[in-house]
Amino acid sequence: MEVQDYFKYLVQDIHSVVAATVDDGGQPVTCVIDLMDWDEDGIYFLTAKGKDFYRRLTRRHFLSLTGMKGEDTLSCRSLTLRGAVKELGQEPLAGLLEKNPYMAAIYPDEASRKNLTVFQLWHGTGEWFDLSKRPIERESFSFGGSDARKEGYFITDRCVLCRLCYSKCPQKCIDISRRPAVIQQEHCLHCGNCYEVCLARAIVRRSEL
Repeated sequence: MEVQDYFKYLVQDIHSVVAATVDDGGQPVTCVIDLMDWDEDGIYFLTAKGKDFYRRLTRRHFLSLTGMKGEDTLSCRSLTLRGAVKELGQEPLAGLLEKNPYMAAIYPDEASRKNLTVFQLWHGTGEWFDLSKRPIERESFSFGGSDARKEGYFITDRCVLCRLCYSKCPQKCIDISRRPAVIQQEHCLHCGNCYEVCLARAIVRRSEL
């Protein structure tokens, strides 16, 4: 899928997500927020200026959020975004309330809306994780000009093709038909079993490359 497809799924199919910010002591704080809209430039949500959530956003200008959809664990799809946020103020508010009439019912008149403000998550990275497929499916992406994060593991030329990594891989997502063996990143759980078992120390974290 394209980045806009992930945004659309997050807003329209999931909608309510768990958002994480950091307080003044450097400790994580989570809350549930609703995502109001999306476009090619990012995700939009609103909050009230009187909330601690607003204070954390304006002090740190950073947010991580995760949403999931499914009847049980093995039918779940999840999306995570993390990145920079900026305050847009009240200019987009009327359009967001029109698209989300339940929110207009919560804040029914102009007086009750005067403290509302809109934020945009505009620059960062994301990850799609689908447990409903076998093998599992994952995809990392970036948006707003951000560099994609390198996570998971990579098999280097030190590989002797002993196949120990494949034997310990719960998704069997390592191609051992070639040397060095190749981890199929789109199916990897990032569990680290291959990294721990490799006697040749041929497997490294992608973040260290």
